[in-house]
Amino acid sequence: MEQLVIRDAEVADGSGEPSYRADVVVDGGRIVSIVKEAAAAGCQRPRAARELDAEGLVLAPGFIDMHAHSDLALLRDPDHSAKVAQGVTLEVLGQDGLSYAPVDDRTREEVRRAITGWNGYGDDLDLDWRSVGEYLDRLDHGFDGQGIAVNAAYLIPQGTVRALAVGWEDRPARPAELDRMRELVAEGLQQGAVGLSSGLTYTPGMYAGDAELTELCRVVASYGGYYCPHHRSYGAGALEAYAEMVALTREAGCPLHLAHATMNFGVNEGRAPELLALLDEALDAGADISLDTYPYTPGSTTLAALLPSWASAGGPGRVLERLADPGTAARIRHDLEVAGADGCHGVPVEWDTIEISGTADPALGAYVGRTVRESAEARGEEPWTTARRLLVEDRLGTTILQHVGHEENVRAIMRHRAHTGGSDGILQGAKPHPRAYGTFPRYLGHYVRETGVLGLEECVARLTGRPAARLRLPDRGLVREGHRADLVLFDPATVAAGSTFAEPRRLPEGIPYVLVDGRFAIEEGRRTDVLAGRSVRRTPA
Repeated sequence: MEQLVIRDAEVADGSGEPSYRADVVVDGGRIVSIVKEAAAAGCQRPRAARELDAEGLVLAPGFIDMHAHSDLALLRDPDHSAKVAQGVTLEVLGQDGLSYAPVDDRTREEVRRAITGWNGYGDDLDLDWRSVGEYLDRLDHGFDGQGIAVNAAYLIPQGTVRALAVGWEDRPARPAELDRMRELVAEGLQQGAVGLSSGLTYTPGMYAGDAELTELCRVVASYGGYYCPHHRSYGAGALEAYAEMVALTREAGCPLHLAHATMNFGVNEGRAPELLALLDEALDAGADISLDTYPYTPGSTTLAALLPSWASAGGPGRVLERLADPGTAARIRHDLEVAGADGCHGVPVEWDTIEISGTADPALGAYVGRTVRESAEARGEEPWTTARRLLVEDRLGTTILQHVGHEENVRAIMRHRAHTGGSDGILQGAKPHPRAYGTFPRYLGHYVRETGVLGLEECVARLTGRPAARLRLPDRGLVREGHRADLVLFDPATVAAGSTFAEPRRLPEGIPYVLVDGRFAIEEGRRTDVLAGRSVRRTPA
C-alpha cells in the first residue's frame, strides 16, 4: 500500500468544529500526518509516492450508516456501489430485531422467509454460520475470501434471539427461556456485537414485554453496548412508545439509540417538538440517548409488516394459513382498515399511501410503482382483495413505500443534538426507496447547501464523529493522526443525491473519492475493485 498525500483539502474533521485547510498523509491504512495551512507556511510540505490535489474538495471521515439492511448484500454484491458511492465506509447491520445470527437450522429458515423483502431469500448464498462471531468471521472473509466493500458492525437482533429461545408465539417468555436469551445476548456481545436491536412492530420481537426487554438491556449495558429499538409505534401512540423506550433503558442503565426516529401519519403532523422535549428532559437528567433519521418523508418496510400481531403469531407459515382462510382474513381486514393494526402503528391503513416497491416473485412486477389502491382500481376490486392476493402469491416477500411522513417533523428531528444519520436502506425490489442510494449526499446537498437546515461541519459530525462515539470506536469517525483512513472527498458545490423515487438506483454526484482502510474504493468518481471492508467489533468496556 503506497503512501498518499491528500493536498490542499478543506478538512471537516467530524468533530463539528470549523473546517481548516490541510495536507493529510495516509500510510498503512491510517492517517499518519495532518499539516495545516498555517503550520505549513514557510516549511517543507509533505511528499509521498502518490499525491492527490484536493483543491475545492472537502475531506471528511467516511460516513457511518447507523441503520443499514446490507446483511446479505455485503456478501452477495462485492461492488455495493449503493453505499460506497455515497461515501459510506461503515454500516451497522442487524437492525429492527431480525437478522441472521444467532440462529439454528430452524430459525435460519424462518428468518430468511420473514425478511425476504428486506434482504432477499439468500438462496444464492451459503448461510453456513450460526453464531454472531461466525457471521462476523464470514464478513471478514467476504466475497470469495477478498473482503467486503465497506466495514460493518452488528447489533444482536432481539426478535431472532426470541425466535431461537421461545419461538414465534405471542406469550411471555418462561424463566428458562429468558435465561437462554440472556445467554445468547451475552455470547453475541462477547463475540463482537456492538449492541442489541429490536423490531417492536415485527414478530416475534413485538411479543416481548418491558420486563423481558429490560433484562436483556441489563446484559447489553454490562458489556458496554447500546440498545437500538424500532419501538412499538411511529403513529398513534408514538410519543408513548418513545417514552417507554426511554424509561426502560434508564431502568436498565443502558444507552439508547432510537432507530429511524420519525413522527409519521396524520395524527403526528407537527408534533416533533413534543418528542424532542421528551428527549431533552431525559438527556438533561443524565440519560444516554442518540437517534438516527433518513432525510426523506416516506418510510419503507414489507407489506406483511402491516398485519396485526395476532395474525403473525407462529411465523410466516401460519400467516399464510390465516390469509388463506376467509373468516380469519376478514378479521385481519377489519383490524387493518377499521381498528388500526399494531403492525400499522395503530392507524387505519390508507391504501393510497402504500406503494409497492418490490416483489420477491418477478412475475408480480406489474404491481411495482403503483399504490395498492391504484392496482385494485385497475383490477376492478377492493384494495384489501389486492393486498391479500399479493401477500399470498408473493409469500410475504413484497416491499412497500409508506407515504405518511411530514417534512417539518423530519427537519426538526434532524436538528436535534442527539441526531445521527442512517439510511434504513432496503436494497431489494425493482423500485426501492431512494434513501438506499441517496441518504448521505442528500444531507449534504439538500439539507446543507440548498436549504441550510444544517451547517456543513455540523452535518459531517452527525454522519461521522457522533456515530463513531455511539459505537465506541476510538480510532474512527474523525480526521485525526493515528485514526483509520476511512475517508471521503466531496465537492460541497455539487454533491447531491442522484436517486429519485422514479429512478431510485441512480448514483450520487459530487463524491469523486472514497477511501476504505486507506485504499481507493471510489477513484475519480468510479468504483474500483478494492474490497477493504471488514467486521468492526465492539471495543471492550
